[in-house]
Amino acid sequence: MTEATPEQLIGSILFAIALIHTFSAKFFEKLAHRHPSHSGVLHLLGEVEVVFGFWAMVLIGFLALVVGTDHSLEYLESRNFTEPMFVFVIMVVAASRPIMQCARKLVDVVSRLMPMQLTMATYFVALSLVPLLGSFITEPAAMTLAAFLLRDRFYASGMSSRLRYATLGVLFVNVSIGGTLTPFAAPPVLMVAAKWNWDLWFMLSQFGWRSAIAVLVNALGVTLLFAAELRQLRMAGQDETPERIPPALTAAHLLCLLGVVLAAHHSIVFVGFFLLFLGLVNAYGRWQDPLILREGLLVAFFLAGLVVLGGYQQWWLQPLLESMSPTAVFYGATALTAITDNAALTYLGSLVEGLSDEFKHSLVAGAVTGGGLTVIANAPNPAGYSILKRHFEHEEISPLGLLAAAAIPTLVSVAAFRLI
Repeated sequence: MTEATPEQLIGSILFAIALIHTFSAKFFEKLAHRHPSHSGVLHLLGEVEVVFGFWAMVLIGFLALVVGTDHSLEYLESRNFTEPMFVFVIMVVAASRPIMQCARKLVDVVSRLMPMQLTMATYFVALSLVPLLGSFITEPAAMTLAAFLLRDRFYASGMSSRLRYATLGVLFVNVSIGGTLTPFAAPPVLMVAAKWNWDLWFMLSQFGWRSAIAVLVNALGVTLLFAAELRQLRMAGQDETPERIPPALTAAHLLCLLGVVLAAHHSIVFVGFFLLFLGLVNAYGRWQDPLILREGLLVAFFLAGLVVLGGYQQWWLQPLLESMSPTAVFYGATALTAITDNAALTYLGSLVEGLSDEFKHSLVAGAVTGGGLTVIANAPNPAGYSILKRHFEHEEISPLGLLAAAAIPTLVSVAAFRLI
C-alpha cells in the first residue's frame, strides 16, 4: 500500500466518519427532539441522503484552508458528476404520472398472466420484471419505477415491519444484479465495459442469465415466504380507475425517457431532454403529478458527495484489489461494496493492467452481488431509500435492518455467480 498524502489521509478519515454518520442518523433525530431550538439543523444531519454531501463539503473546506482554494477547485473540477446528474434526471422523469401509469399497466398485464393469486403475482412481478428492465432503461430508472410501484401498491397498505425490510432487501439486490444483462445499464459494468471490450453477447452469456436466475429466485422466495400476509393484503389503489392520459403525451414522455437513457453519459444532451420534459409537464399540467424534485436533488447530493469523498480512497483500495486472487476478489468486492460505491471498485480495477479474464469477471460479479447490502453500495439505492423511507418507523430505514434483509438475497446471488 502506497503512503498516503495528508489530503488523502484526511479524505479517508472523513469518508470513515461519513460511514459512521450514515449508521448513526437516528442519533441526530433523537438530538433534534431533545434540542428543539436546533431541530432544523439536527433533522438535516439525520437525513441519510445529506450525509456524504455534508462531509464532502467539509473536505473541500479543509482543502481550501490548508492547500488553497485553487487546489480545492481543481480537485472538484477533476471529479465526474455525470452520474449524480443522470440519477436526478432519470428519477424525476421516470416518476412522472404518464410513465408510472405505463409501468403499472405493464405490471398489471403480466401479473394477470401469472399462475398465482393477484396480489402475490403483482408483488412478484414488481420485484423481478422491473429490476430486470433495468438492463434496458438503466438501474436508476428501474429502481424509481419499482420503488413507486411497491410504495403505492404495498407499503401504503400497511405491511408488517418484517415484510417491509424483506422487500427492500430483495429490491436493492435485484436492481443491482438485474442491470447486468447489457453493458450500459449497471454503473459498475459501465465503468469497465468499453475498456475490457464487454459487449451485449458477453454480458448475456457471462452475467445476464445468472443474474436473471438469481432475480427470479429472490423474488419468488420472498413472495412464497410472506404468502400468507400478501394474500390478506389489499393492494392500495387496485380498484381505482386513473384518468386517461392522451396517448400522444404518454409517447412524448417515453421519448424523453428514451433520450435520457441513450444519452446517459453525456450530461449536456440528457439535460436538454430534461428541459424538454419540464416544458411538457408545464404545458400539460392536468395530467401530471408534482415532480419529485426534492427527492431527486437529495439523492444527487448524496451521490455527488460520494464522488468527492471517493476520489481520495484510491490510495488504499487499488493496492488492496491488486493483492487479491480472483476468488478472493469476488468475496472481497462483495464485502467492500458495503462501504463504498460498487462502481468505484470496478473503476479502480480497470486502472490495473494485465488482469486475467477470471479476475475481471470476479471483480464485477462481486461488486454487483454486494450492491444491495447498504444504501451507499449501489448508485440507485439512495433513490429507493428516498422513495420508501416514509413507510418505515420514524421515517428511517435501519442500516442493520437493511443489511440483514439483503443477506439472503445476496447469498443467492453469490451462488448464481460462483456455483452455476
